[in-house]
Amino acid sequence: MTRRLVLTMLVLVASFYTVALVQAQEGFPSDNDVNAIARKLYCPVCPNTPLDVCETKACQDWRAQIREQLADGWNEEQIIDYFVVQYGERVLAEPERSGFTAFVWLLPVMASVLGLVVVGQALRSWRTGRLAQTQPIPPQPEVSPETLAKIEKELSDLA
Repeated sequence: MTRRLVLTMLVLVASFYTVALVQAQEGFPSDNDVNAIARKLYCPVCPNTPLDVCETKACQDWRAQIREQLADGWNEEQIIDYFVVQYGERVLAEPERSGFTAFVWLLPVMASVLGLVVVGQALRSWRTGRLAQTQPIPPQPEVSPETLAKIEKELSDLA
């Protein structure tokens, strides 16, 4: 009899555990799941406002649509692609890195490299100019009066 009682208790505890697991999964998709995707999209009404923080009716509808798509089994890439097809690339918080928009991603890197080259050249020329100023002028060799007389004679013969 005690064996049957222990077995009944185990089945009862196991059934409560499975009910608790099912109730824990009821909230899927959570607000965090929805906001993780909404953060990558911009509001269709407000300029430069991420979808996850905007409180307009359009944004609330979009978040509800994202929640439904997640519940239907869509993944993040499919949902974002859906909104891009429906509303264009202007809804993306981060533009794609292809075509002309790749230039937008490369421009800061190219400007930084160019700036470093210019600063390096300026420092190098500043350093060499400063070294030239600090180096002593070498003494001029003494010219004898006979050599000076020869030079003046040759210059007068040329003229």
